[in-house]
Amino acid sequence: MPVPHTTTDTAALGFRRPQQLSTFPGLVIAESTRQGGYGSAPYATLNLGLYTKDEAAIVQQNRNHFFGQLGCTEAAVAGMHQVHGAEVLRVEEAGQYAGYDALITNVAGLYLTVTVADCTPILIYDPLHKAVAAVHAGWRGTVAGIASKTLKMMREHFGMDPNHCYAYVGTCIDECSFEVDADVADHFATNFKRWDEQKEKFFVDLKAANADILNKGGVPMAQIECSEYSTVLHNEEYFSYRKENGQCGRMLGLIGVNPLWSSN
Repeated sequence: MPVPHTTTDTAALGFRRPQQLSTFPGLVIAESTRQGGYGSAPYATLNLGLYTKDEAAIVQQNRNHFFGQLGCTEAAVAGMHQVHGAEVLRVEEAGQYAGYDALITNVAGLYLTVTVADCTPILIYDPLHKAVAAVHAGWRGTVAGIASKTLKMMREHFGMDPNHCYAYVGTCIDECSFEVDADVADHFATNFKRWDEQKEKFFVDLKAANADILNKGGVPMAQIECSEYSTVLHNEEYFSYRKENGQCGRMLGLIGVNPLWSSN
């Protein structure tokens, strides 16, 4: 089983940190909530999404607030205009990269981000090579094995051994809320879906599916942590594209190595 998710008490600041990965000195890692920002409905309040219809100035104000809480700036952040695919990109400088759903780097002081509003964010850390990854795994990306592809690219580019990696499967739509038809459910193994006779729908567990992919990719299950939160069940704390009918802001997952620690 994955490690249960616990957090340090930073929710009032607009983010939470996964417990296990937060123990590594010099690793900057966080997952934002929807609280503590400056926006108004339907983006209230901490909308960090660059590709929503929210006012750009407010989004930037929120991003500056979030990054500032973590000790970094927009100038040190790399993100993606995600396409629900399975393309992975190695990055060495900040900026927004279109057409990708996972980024990897071993550049200290470069902070990778993944945008979230129901899909599964995955943050990966290799403490031996100080390499990190930020992954966006919707159901299509999960089925395409984007987490496995990310591990493979980290091995190819950085010499990473997945056995030494740690991963966080973040806050997303929960199993009891991800209601789908057979056209989606048929892509998932039996142990990651269930049939509800009353609703005549399948329910899929994206967190468990991605944890399994990471584990089969070589990451020990004891080094995989899963969020206990749900974008749907905890909608007062997290944006949910499905629950809010597409009219909502976006959270960010962020990971990177503080350059002051990169040589340690």
